[in-house]
Amino acid sequence: MRLTIQLRYYTRFGQNLFVCGEHKFFGGGRRNQALPLHYVNDELWEAALDWPDSELPKTPISYYFVLRNSDGSSIEDFGADRRVDIAKHTRGQLVVIDSWNNLGTVENAFFTEPFRKVLLRNKNDDGNASPPSKATHVFNVKSPLLPEGQTLCLLGDGNLLHNWNQSAPILMRRSENEGYFTIELDLSHEPLPISYKYGVWDARNGSFLRYEAGDNRVIRYGAIDNGQVIVNDGFARLPAERWRGAGVAIPVFSLRSETSFGVGEFSDLPLLADWAQSIGLKLIQILPINDTTASHTKIDSYPYAAISAFALHPIYLNLDRVAESVGIDLPDELKRQREKLNKLETLDYVAVMDAKMEFLRRIFPLARKKLLVSDEYRKFLTENKHWLEPYAAFSFFRDKYKTPNFNEWPDYRSFDTEKISSLAARDSNARDEMALHGFIQFNLHAQLKEASAYVHSKGLILKGDIAIGVHPNAADVWQQPGLFFTNMQAGAPPDAFAAKGQNWSFPTYNWDRMKEDGYDWWKRRLRFMGQYFDAFRIDHILGFFRIWSIPRDAVEGILGYFVPAMPVRPEEFTERGVEFDQERFTTPFINDALLEKLFGSNSVDVKKEFLEARGHGTWSLKPEFSTQRDIENHFARLENQDFKAELKEGLFDLISNVLLIKTPDGNFHFRFGIEQAPSFRELDTATQERLRELYLDYFFKRQEEFWRFQGFQKLPPLKRATNMLICGEDLGMVPECVPEVMEELGLLGLEIQRMPKGSHENFSRPARAPYLSVVSPGTHDMSTIRGWWLEDRANTQKFFNEELGQIGPAPLECDPWISREVIRQHLESPAMWSIFQLQDLLGLDAALRRADVDAERINVPAMSHYYWRYRMHVTLEELIRAQDFNSQVKELARQSGR
Repeated sequence: MRLTIQLRYYTRFGQNLFVCGEHKFFGGGRRNQALPLHYVNDELWEAALDWPDSELPKTPISYYFVLRNSDGSSIEDFGADRRVDIAKHTRGQLVVIDSWNNLGTVENAFFTEPFRKVLLRNKNDDGNASPPSKATHVFNVKSPLLPEGQTLCLLGDGNLLHNWNQSAPILMRRSENEGYFTIELDLSHEPLPISYKYGVWDARNGSFLRYEAGDNRVIRYGAIDNGQVIVNDGFARLPAERWRGAGVAIPVFSLRSETSFGVGEFSDLPLLADWAQSIGLKLIQILPINDTTASHTKIDSYPYAAISAFALHPIYLNLDRVAESVGIDLPDELKRQREKLNKLETLDYVAVMDAKMEFLRRIFPLARKKLLVSDEYRKFLTENKHWLEPYAAFSFFRDKYKTPNFNEWPDYRSFDTEKISSLAARDSNARDEMALHGFIQFNLHAQLKEASAYVHSKGLILKGDIAIGVHPNAADVWQQPGLFFTNMQAGAPPDAFAAKGQNWSFPTYNWDRMKEDGYDWWKRRLRFMGQYFDAFRIDHILGFFRIWSIPRDAVEGILGYFVPAMPVRPEEFTERGVEFDQERFTTPFINDALLEKLFGSNSVDVKKEFLEARGHGTWSLKPEFSTQRDIENHFARLENQDFKAELKEGLFDLISNVLLIKTPDGNFHFRFGIEQAPSFRELDTATQERLRELYLDYFFKRQEEFWRFQGFQKLPPLKRATNMLICGEDLGMVPECVPEVMEELGLLGLEIQRMPKGSHENFSRPARAPYLSVVSPGTHDMSTIRGWWLEDRANTQKFFNEELGQIGPAPLECDPWISREVIRQHLESPAMWSIFQLQDLLGLDAALRRADVDAERINVPAMSHYYWRYRMHVTLEELIRAQDFNSQVKELARQSGR
């Protein structure tokens, strides 16, 4: 049997094409072993295979194409829906004529999980044409946005294609859950070439509606004796940017129902779905839900510091459901505690966790007997062993040694699979504790799956959040330390929301090591999330291009630098006429004037305790106080922390008063925002100007192509690993290459009105947002619309006049009509999705919204140990009954066409 694959694609000199697939002849899924295509002409590449009868596959083979550039970089086309069924063609020849499918093609979004399974399930009327007894050609084409009752049709040259007769086109069919419309034809007696086009047929009225756009298509490959030609034409050229939806964003822990346990639970999501569906929303977005239990304190409320990239957080478990599964009721005492905790305005994280874990430990021996005979439970343990066993062992040791820092454990500092397995076999306490965590994870999995299915049944999708990092002492770091750089901390450079940058304390990734196994850890994370979610937000997608890396001896983000990044070389200074003074540029510049400014009358005491004189009115830090971590540790040992806070911050400012950061490998990187550094202002004007030029080149010019390459290295393999819809959080200091790469890969960007991406804009305008994007008034890291309105009177006034088109002074507070206008702007945006924090929607109703504006804030990024405890002030049941409010939101969504 001979298989010929042709690809219609125009290449530039130095580019080569390959076909990659799951069969060994196509490289076995490995891009470096993919089958090469050969150049035929400017518009066509081809590969031919003679398939031995002994190796004919019995099932269809999936495949895709890879374009490799002359510089070694490569990119794939989109999708896993191409299949060739060799088993149907065991004799003769099979010719497959394909089209390249750009990752960024808009229509591809509609073949991702949320659209395929929920939002755009097949509702088209199929054509009624019966396949001919001899089908020489098969035509396949996709069109995801046809309204119900319409189908595609085929018209073209010749009698068989009805000579372009619009009253009698050839109707195509599409089977349920299939992406392609298809038609089989016998063209053995038709003269070539044949021009043709796809059109739209209204099956209900029996009328032709329109042709696809563009030039006629042409088929030049004639009928094959004892063979068949399959033409995969990609997408019908019909309008694509029409579907738009709206959604609500709220952390699970913030949900409040009449029966929840002082915290939102997975079992509350169905109620949220009932409400969202009733007002016309199509999406629910939540924050990360992974286990963050590291210290057993309120610090663990931070949802982005997971101790496992896979384990779900026990706080979201509904105890009633667990108790019911083992045939008991919750004790009256626990019911009273639940009622008390559920009346609190905010989440009492520690109290909720303690109550839930105590009960789970108490009933586990009874539940275990039932689980041991459960096939579903055993299957869960087997399928999740790769992360569940390390996580359970980590949790056992964390509690046994009272620390998550595995470097401080007397034994098992290094993960060893055999030792962990043998521990569970010989130590009954370890075995029981590890089994407890497996029991909890099994129930969390079951409850989230059930909630997700209910959300789907209401016609909504569930969007998750994949954090960019993990806790520095996470089970993943313990299990696979080679994937992480634990001597560095991930964060973000200074911005308007955090003047000294952000330090998230996460270890950074060893991307080179991850690349060796094809980013397997990331792919497993995505596949795991795919069990529950249809779409997900990549937290800080900029980290896939470069991450802000902060040395372990620093506390504030301002002392970080981008990795990877091309450093600034000493010669570049001399080339610009600046003497490279390493000590002057890389060590804190401290003089009397600066000390007076930072410490005032306390400067004498500061000199005595923390500094050493260098002469000429300059000072250096004593060796024992040379880093921010030294200062942090010193003050941690003192009492009256609040009294000393200002002094500590001043010492931090001294240490960050540098122009360059020298890295362990001997390279130099500019400190971010050098113009704000007192050290910079002490330089003469000419030197300042030359340094400024080099600084701008370093941050905003030289890195762009380098970072573009980094993004294309990491993101395409991850996109292929999942069919979820992907949205990247591309906020902050965004390199110019990022939106370009995201557009090319078909990743949705995030557009926030108060965070314009244009350097000369005060606000972004939802009306100008690209289609493949999500527009939102704010995120969980920001104040609500009402809170923002109170923060900066001048900014508010500008927004009132310029963006709302109002005359005169702005109201002192954000009245409901202002919230309505802001939300209306976002709903009317051309963006695919408009998503709103629940607090912003509640701001539409003067009677329903919260009186305390500040209490609506979820997080303050500048506060590294912020207590994440926001909860709705009304229950979901009350929200469902709020008819006037719900009618208002529903009408807004209806008027905007969402």
